[in-house]
Order: sequence, then structure tokens, then C-alpha cells
Amino acid sequence: MKPMPPSAARDVCMLGFPMDLGAGRRGVDMGPSAVRYAGLAAEIAELGLSFEDLGDVDVPVPARIDTGHGPKYLREIVQACETLAPRVESVLDAGKFPVVLGGDHSMAMGTVTGVANHFRKRNQDIGMIWIDAHADFNTPETSPSGNIHGMPLAALMGYGARELVEIGGFSPKVPPDNTVLIGIRSVDDGERELVMRSGIHYYEMMKIDARGMWAIVEEAISIALNGTAGLHLSLDLDSIDPSCAPGVGTPVPGGISMRESYLAMEMIADTGRLLSMEVAELNPILDSANATAELTCEMITSALGKKVMGPLSTRGQRRTGRLRP
Repeated sequence: MKPMPPSAARDVCMLGFPMDLGAGRRGVDMGPSAVRYAGLAAEIAELGLSFEDLGDVDVPVPARIDTGHGPKYLREIVQACETLAPRVESVLDAGKFPVVLGGDHSMAMGTVTGVANHFRKRNQDIGMIWIDAHADFNTPETSPSGNIHGMPLAALMGYGARELVEIGGFSPKVPPDNTVLIGIRSVDDGERELVMRSGIHYYEMMKIDARGMWAIVEEAISIALNGTAGLHLSLDLDSIDPSCAPGVGTPVPGGISMRESYLAMEMIADTGRLLSMEVAELNPILDSANATAELTCEMITSALGKKVMGPLSTRGQRRTGRLRP
């Protein structure tokens, strides 16, 4: 008998991280509100899971502060991530399952630090699957924009600005051998070499097209779970093709299909070893009738164990095309 996802036996706790300091355009700070409006609480409840909304982490507003020198809003982003990390850790300490909603992807430096530190206290490592159109492996020296949402994966692996690398007081947060990057199709020249020599595993869209999503995710899961307590899932919505997910901060054509996205989420759920999850870069300003926020709910519930033949929300099935009206 397959083990159930950890969330099936625990409360699910949501934290909002309404920050767009790390991004190049405004709007992703409204992502958590859009997902709440789309009905995430009800969708999770229909899975038979307990759900608690812990509210939003307080973050600075860009209009009130200067970008600073070097990486933009460096001090404010570090402060926000250092606030988020212990809140995520406390959810795990209480035996509950954290779902963090952003916000730009610089949030991952807070989320992953909190998850990693919870297991670090138990002398355990975590694995990580990072699904994204971008490598997020820039450093201040390689970044063409200075936007920190292009740097979090590098910082988590120990590269980049000291202030980012040292969030939480330890580095790297996840062993590179247990870190998998899936879906990349937009990589800056300066970060390409660092990705290749970092020791992480990566699958660009070409490999997904050549081998199929099932084979890629099966291999990714094996890598992330090899000798670890379980895996953290970091989902950037721009990994999904803009035709399915238009409301994202930095859309890139040629992405993962909706069907492939569901497959990945359900395969991860089937491991029974998903420890935590975050979803980044939802931009309601660019969305169409909140469709991307609704898709976000579907991605989260699929990762928590929702199945096509299980006790699904009829409303959720209809809006995603999984059931004819």
C-alpha cells in the first residue's frame, strides 16, 4: 500500500508572502489575496484536510523605500526572508504542513531556510524540486537587472551576495546533489556556467520534450529523496506555458503544459514525502478572470493528493476543464 502524503495526516497551514521587491514589475504582491479569493481553503477542505490561514508576513512596500546599491532592495528582502523562515519552521515544529504563497520567488530564501532548519535540528537534510522557467541562479555579478528574484536558488546553494547566502546562519540550505531544477527555458549568459558547475541537477524544456514529463519527474523525485527526510517543492508559475497561466510576473513561451503540471504534482504527492510547498510569481494584474489563481489552487491540491478519480470539487473540475459541465 502506498504511503499517503504527509499532509494527509496533518493540518495544512497557509502563509502569504505579499512581496514584489525582488521582481522587475509590480503586482505579484497581490498573489496571496488572489488565491484566497479563488477558494483555496474550500478546495483543501474538500480533500478532508484541516486548513488554517495564518495570514501574511509583513513586508516593506517598494514605493516607500529606495532600491539601494547593488542588488535591489537587498536589506529589505533579507529582513522579510528572515521573518518568514522561523514562521515556516514553527509550522513544521507543530507537526503541520506549510504552504507559502507569494510574492516573487525571492521568498524561497525564507521558505527553504525554515524547512531546512527544522530538519537540520534533527540532523537531516532535505531535497528540493524547483520548477521554473528561469534558473534563478544569478549573483550580483551576473545579474543583468539586479532583481533578487533571479538569485534565490543560487543563494540557497551558497552563491551570491553574502547577506542572501547567510540567511538563517547556515549554507547551503539544501545539498546540491539533492536539488533538481525542472522546466528552464530562459537562462542568462552569466548564470549558465554557475548552474552547470554547481552540482545541482537540471532539466531544460528540451529534455522534457525528448523524454517526457513522467520520466523527468520520476528521476527528479529519486534524486531529491536520496538520503533525505523528504522534499520541498518550489513552484514558480511561469514554468507553466502562458497560454495556461497568463497571470505571472515574467512569462516565457514554450512552457510546461497544464497536463504535464498536473502529472508532476500528482507524482510528487504519491511519494508520501512532500514536506512543504511554495508557489511564486502569481501576478493578478496580468491575469485573466483570476484563471491563474484558480490554477494555483489546483496545483496545490494536486500536490496534496487530489486525484481525478478521487473526491474532487465539481466546481474545481469544471473550471479547469477536467469535467464537462
